[in-house]
Amino acid sequence: MPDLLHQLYRTKLRLAGLVTAIAGIGLLFAAQAVATTSTLSWLVAWPTNQLGTTLLSAGVIAVIFEYYARKESEALAAERFRAVIRQEAPAIRDAVLDSFAFDPTALKNIASPETLDRIAANALGLRLEDQALAQDVYADVRNQIIGAPERWHDVNVSVDLAPWTAGPTTGRGSMFVATLRWEYRVTPANSTMRFACVSDLAEYRDLLRDQATTSAWYFGQSSGLDAASRDAFELVQLAVNGKERTIRRTQRQGAQLYTAGLGTTAMSGEPVTVAYTYRVLVQRHGHLLYLDLPRPTKGLKVQFNYSEAGIRRVNTLDFIASSQQSRVEHSPEAVPARSVDIGFDGWIFPRSGVAFVWVLEEEMRGATAADPHRT
Repeated sequence: MPDLLHQLYRTKLRLAGLVTAIAGIGLLFAAQAVATTSTLSWLVAWPTNQLGTTLLSAGVIAVIFEYYARKESEALAAERFRAVIRQEAPAIRDAVLDSFAFDPTALKNIASPETLDRIAANALGLRLEDQALAQDVYADVRNQIIGAPERWHDVNVSVDLAPWTAGPTTGRGSMFVATLRWEYRVTPANSTMRFACVSDLAEYRDLLRDQATTSAWYFGQSSGLDAASRDAFELVQLAVNGKERTIRRTQRQGAQLYTAGLGTTAMSGEPVTVAYTYRVLVQRHGHLLYLDLPRPTKGLKVQFNYSEAGIRRVNTLDFIASSQQSRVEHSPEAVPARSVDIGFDGWIFPRSGVAFVWVLEEEMRGATAADPHRT
């Protein structure tokens, strides 16, 4: 196409020169006829001869220029263009980079995922002044965030801890029953939510890596209870946008699985509010309850209530890698309700979480009896 346009330009230039020269020759013949023909004497005052000479000269010069000066003219134009590009290159570069920086869509439209990965890692390397560190950091972030099927927003968790008095005699007095209610906004990636409780540690670790599993609990066999028992774990309620969903349960030796379909509304591609409640048994003398966040999460609030659990004091540990600090608030000593609130407003990576560690009243009484000066 460029060669065709170039040939068309040259042809038009030659044709214009030829037409101009022919017009000049015609005017010269007309001037000669005026001088010899009496009927055309009224044209003597017209500058026909001069005009013809001018047009003939212009046409001939145009043809000569096209033949002999075309290459030099094109070379001169190309050199001028290169000079302009060199002068304006910094401004053009800055304009392009600013466009990509302020409009990510422009960069997305021209770059493949692999190219975007290289751009991000290189930019981070320049900022950190350590390319190897940047490569590792970006690879970790990419695998955790980009590989996650969902992202949770505004997660609210309430935990009520109380002595376990129901069920068989086995385990009574050595267990707490923890009732946990989760609520958050999410654009679901799967049409079904899955909750599992297993006694095999290897299976539990596999479930933690399974993106189709919403929540997994490990219930060891040291308690004398089977992980397949409803006493060990039970999903009691699940709702999507306030509408209850049917829960199905299957079990086998050492494991149980709960599933609930989210319905067509949840699969419309729009964010929905998911809320579910489950109960799980926790060892009293284990002194620990850990809440895991399996998805990237923006905004977390956890309330841990232990008024009836016979606990003297609760400490909190947040396993959240961030420059921001989480907020921890303990209920005042003057009020009967005993609770701890944890809040975090930023993004939380998967496999992060918060842990509650407690000291029992009976342990403090025993320690005080052994050492009266200890409080």
